[in-house]
Amino acid sequence: MNALKGKVAIITGAGSGIGRASAIRFAAEGAKLVIGDKSDAVHETAKLIGEGVTALQIDAGVEADVAKLVAAALSTYGGLDIAFANAGIIGDMGGIFDIDPAAWAETLRVNLIGPALMVKHAGKAMVDQGRGGAIVLTASVAGLNSGAGPAAYSASKAGVINLAKTAAQQFTSAGVRVNAICPGLTETGMTKPTFDYAREKDVMHKVGQLNPLKRAGQPEELANVALFLASDQASYVNGQAIAVDGGLTSSHPVTRQLLGQTSH
Repeated sequence: MNALKGKVAIITGAGSGIGRASAIRFAAEGAKLVIGDKSDAVHETAKLIGEGVTALQIDAGVEADVAKLVAAALSTYGGLDIAFANAGIIGDMGGIFDIDPAAWAETLRVNLIGPALMVKHAGKAMVDQGRGGAIVLTASVAGLNSGAGPAAYSASKAGVINLAKTAAQQFTSAGVRVNAICPGLTETGMTKPTFDYAREKDVMHKVGQLNPLKRAGQPEELANVALFLASDQASYVNGQAIAVDGGLTSSHPVTRQLLGQTSH
């Protein structure tokens, strides 16, 4: 407990899923929060937390809104130590032969430009303070390998992974760490249709079956990793993309050999 005591954190996409779970967890660990989401559900998250939280309805891909979050942290709580750029959309669902430039641009605006804007504004505030800080970006296993999401989404998340690495280098000597988390299939608002369909068809046992743990993740499990990366416990972790996927990306596609069984 109190891993974030005395820290001020921004979290986007805090109206549901990983963002809401992280906001609740960060607050429980002592952080003061500025949380943002395009949905008014961000205010419900604030109610669940109680004191020490400021909720704003914003668009995480709009520079003025990102700057507003940073300004709120500085004016309300006197500083900024952590920024978790978590907001994202599934975006354009078309394949590479169905590319809609406008739909791709919107996916990239929210999923990649949004985190870049957080790095720009939150990072500048952290550098100006002179006490370092931690920036966490939500990428995806879809940004590591193909097959985990549509083309535009996957490309945007690959960009987030490289953004974390590039930004970590550009903050050299500033004490600002930048890392990305790469969730596997996790039950969030974005994946709700998948889980609703599985429950309707009574095939929940098949959800997540491609990873060694043979299950989907829960937002709280991702929040635990975000908390670690945001905290001083990760003081030597920088420029990394951490897969939190039940082991999905640990292997190429194979025929599994179960424990105790041998092949002939």
